[in-house]
Amino acid sequence: MPTLHLVRHAKSSRDDAGLDDHDRPLAARGRKAATATARWMAENGISPELVLVSTARRCRETWSAMQSAFQARPEMLFEAGLYLASADELLERLRRVAGDCPEVMLIGHNPGLHDLSVGLAGQGGAAASGLVEKFPTVALCSLAVAGKSWARLGPGGARLIRFLRPADIAAE
Repeated sequence: MPTLHLVRHAKSSRDDAGLDDHDRPLAARGRKAATATARWMAENGISPELVLVSTARRCRETWSAMQSAFQARPEMLFEAGLYLASADELLERLRRVAGDCPEVMLIGHNPGLHDLSVGLAGQGGAAASGLVEKFPTVALCSLAVAGKSWARLGPGGARLIRFLRPADIAAE
């Protein structure tokens, strides 16, 4: 059963009001939280084979802060189409993942990422975890994809494994 890890980019800086949204960097707090989340992921056996990353600077920097925590080096793709993508657009991209890829991480943006996670998990699993309420920066949503095919992924087509917020990691 394939596994999908959805990660919202870490907290970005709004210090330079002249920057285009696509070019906003991470805040120091965001880099720290991304590193802590990645360390938790690696310590808990998460090892994506493929990482899909929005080309927005805050997403690229989130991955940069995370990647050293993983011993295995996954295939990594920066994709412009993930920038502010809707849930439907993200779903279409995931359906194109190779059928033999067992574990995928996608680093993207709200509201698309939040809508996708709730849609895939179904209302029951999402509500029980608090996912319906909010998908904060650098939160991790892991889903077990029903069946063996990314191509057939659709609404309600996954089981929520975990929804982890930065505050959850800090509390451990």
